Amino acid sequence: QVQLVESGGGLVQAGGSLRLSCAASGSISFIGTMGWYRRGPGPQRELVATITRDGISNFATSVKGRFTISRDNAKNTVYLQMNSLKPEDTDVYYCGASIYYSTVTYYWGQGTQVTVSS
Repeated sequence: QVQLVESGGGLVQAGGSLRLSCAASGSISFIGTMGWYRRGPGPQRELVATITRDGISNFATSVKGRFTISRDNAKNTVYLQMNSLKPEDTDVYYCGASIYYSTVTYYWGQGTQVTVSS
């Protein structure tokens, strides 16, 4: 079993910054791509940013230039640095990761609330 635990969410004023972290633990042989998602306006979770094990990142257009993603493979941890936050960034943010063990499974954290006030 694998657990992904997020931290760093909270309340911030527009223009401010937050740093989210997500640590994976449990039965892990290898972690592939890790990412951050938010609920978004539709029925499916919205991709915010992903990062491969080698450090190649991908961002949603709406956050490019404002957010950065990084990871520490030794700690099985991924980070999301959120700058220049806007009220429309308010959402529940979820950590996800491809976990390789006996097979590959995509795991999700329980989410952390980010609220950006005007």
